Amino acid sequence: MKAHPSAPELWPVLPWEEWKETATTLHMWMQIVGKTRLALTPLENHWWNVPLYVTPRGLSTRSMPHHDDLFDIEFDFVNHQLSVRVSSGKSNSIALRPQSVAAFYAEYLDLLGQLDIAVKINPKPVEVASPIPFAEDRQHASYDKDSAHRFWRILQRSDTIFKRFRAGFLGKSSPVHFFWGSFDLAVTRFSGRPAPPRPGADAITREAYSHEVISAGFWPGNGGFGAPAFYCYAAPEPAGLAMERVRPERAFYSHDLKEFILKYDDVREGDSPDSAVLQFLESSYEAAANLAGWDRAALERRSNA
Repeated sequence: MKAHPSAPELWPVLPWEEWKETATTLHMWMQIVGKTRLALTPLENHWWNVPLYVTPRGLSTRSMPHHDDLFDIEFDFVNHQLSVRVSSGKSNSIALRPQSVAAFYAEYLDLLGQLDIAVKINPKPVEVASPIPFAEDRQHASYDKDSAHRFWRILQRSDTIFKRFRAGFLGKSSPVHFFWGSFDLAVTRFSGRPAPPRPGADAITREAYSHEVISAGFWPGNGGFGAPAFYCYAAPEPAGLAMERVRPERAFYSHDLKEFILKYDDVREGDSPDSAVLQFLESSYEAAANLAGWDRAALERRSNA
């Protein structure tokens, strides 16, 4: 198969087995920073006040209030540092390097203290099996600069394509954002109709899925699939969705995950990676929206508009 000429730069390799230790450590570091945003910002629908956002250098919280100031925090995967900037003019940073979650947590709190930022966060991870409190986690301590940089490069390209996809929808849609709890980049469309309550759902899930959604995103290797992949699912899932065929040809429905999956390696090795991702987003949305009876004429921007 012919390789896309820009693939080495725009769609770099990211083998999960080679970078999963770094990814797991980063996941915990991002939860620490993300919980800062959760503590300081008012609740928005579906937890849209808590994610991180792709920037020209990494992932950022964007502005958060603290007393009379604003500040932001950015994971910089170019210079490999965590930077904090305050509207008063103060700023400081710490190096992203191999160290335990416990050591990062202590250094992070000290960094905020130096900038006179006081915040109380839940000191325990969420959305992971067997969570270890941050201050006690000396198990996860990996940081490979090259892997982290390639991870960000993929997010950068995916963010651009997801935003193109989002622009075609006139209904309610989430921003393109990175959820630090689940560790994935996502964009979600809404039909406008409430969803049936989920039996036994916790408060996080009830808020996230209070309305019908079709959500697409990118897992960098976690997410239950064991390899980087693009995904799309509908909640609630309409009958017959598992039988639908979506594009490109190598995309498939995972009965285990209840999601459409397009392997990242199939994308980067194809003739047109950008087009493959966009085809996947559009065709999986169309399959779910048609089966669920969404009012597509009212919700979508027509090409001749």
